[in-house]
Amino acid sequence: MEQVGNANNDIQADDIPVAQRESQPDAKGAAIAIQPPRRMARFGLWMVVGVLLALLLGGITTMLLPRLTGDSSIVDSASSTIEASGAETDADDPALPDDVLLGHFPYDEALDSTLEPLTADGSIRLRESAAERMIELLEAARRDNIQLELLSGFRSVEDQTTIFFDRKAERRQRAVERASVSAPPGYSEHHTGYAIDVGDAREPDTHLIEAFEDTDAFEWMEENAARFGFELSFPRNNPQGVSYEPWHWRFVGDRHSLETFYKSRNIRPELPDRPLVPPSERP
Repeated sequence: MEQVGNANNDIQADDIPVAQRESQPDAKGAAIAIQPPRRMARFGLWMVVGVLLALLLGGITTMLLPRLTGDSSIVDSASSTIEASGAETDADDPALPDDVLLGHFPYDEALDSTLEPLTADGSIRLRESAAERMIELLEAARRDNIQLELLSGFRSVEDQTTIFFDRKAERRQRAVERASVSAPPGYSEHHTGYAIDVGDAREPDTHLIEAFEDTDAFEWMEENAARFGFELSFPRNNPQGVSYEPWHWRFVGDRHSLETFYKSRNIRPELPDRPLVPPSERP
């Protein structure tokens, strides 16, 4: 038997596993290189081809199946999976327009020349059309023994800057937390001269809090404000995601005010639970 020697010991060639040999002797004793099995090479090639074909057919099926069957559930399911994983998509959020900031729409600041005072000291002002109707509303409430108190009307962007950022810092609120109760400067309805905050003069401890909804003043406003062109800006579960504010009302009683709050806005007005028109008055 042929011996293979090295510096340390002699090892028999037949004791070296076939897989570890670099060459094997032929019949005449000459070393020949071992060739890789051709069958394994062909098998690997067919595996690669099979994977590529599977990927290609899968892509074609995904594109054509919804068109052939009229069912887009496959594509929708895939999109849902991507969105659930937190990946970004090109789809726009249909709920609110792109110019919304933290749930609030941008508003232009009303000019001083368009504003009329509602209080003796002139601290609370509205646009002329809204002011006239608010005076009528206050007189009607007094006739019903309701004492409404005006708390805030027009605010400049500078005023809103203080209200938003200074109080945010004082209360250690994050921007999104502050925006749920107060609009950022440039995005407050008070800029328009059409928005006003009201309270019950007999229950001042309910001013600017949800408890105002339990007062006689709020009940009266809920029943009568629409007669004078006013509506609640932020009812419960409003589409803007702003906290419920039973004290915050806006005037929509003429074309300009209506366009200010609804034109080009992808929102729908909140409808009351009761019928808009009593059955007895329907045609």
